Amino acid sequence: MSMTADVLTSVSPIAAIVHDEHGEPDAILAAFAARQLARGCRVRGLVSLPHAPAANGKRMVLMDVTDPGKHYPISQALGPAACGCNLDPGGIADASIVLRRALQEQAELAIANRFGTLESQGRGMADEMLALMLAGIPLLTVVNQRYQQNWRDFTGGLACELPADAAALDSWWHACRSTNAISTNEVMDT
Repeated sequence: MSMTADVLTSVSPIAAIVHDEHGEPDAILAAFAARQLARGCRVRGLVSLPHAPAANGKRMVLMDVTDPGKHYPISQALGPAACGCNLDPGGIADASIVLRRALQEQAELAIANRFGTLESQGRGMADEMLALMLAGIPLLTVVNQRYQQNWRDFTGGLACELPADAAALDSWWHACRSTNAISTNEVMDT
């Protein structure tokens, strides 16, 4: 299900910012989370900090959106001759507590920094993302185009696919909140 800032059809509470190798949606996602928090929305989740250069490639760190001082390193030093993926499954497991807490606290919106290599294999934060979706908590993440088909399979094709554009995120979230308000009012009226 594709969505632009101008066109909102049926809105799914599951969405991904889809980007190519040259797109860098992390800053847009972090700014969106900050705006929603400033508006009083119960946002919980993780965003990626800008990659810091390291001797063995790049150092990847996640940040808790509700506690900017809480960082989770998710890369490991493999040595100068290493050419494999430097994701640290232990670091990702440590960071996943933030998504489990989003579920426990019944967040209004959960943000997962990435649906990527590990999640496309059913690992990483895939279980936490599925639990949030099953609980009906709106979920926003980032997907590189190379994992787009995996993402579609993972969500059963039910997720919105958004461009890396602040207006598109705002439109999606406005539509989600409007739909949620209608659903809540229908429940209260019965």
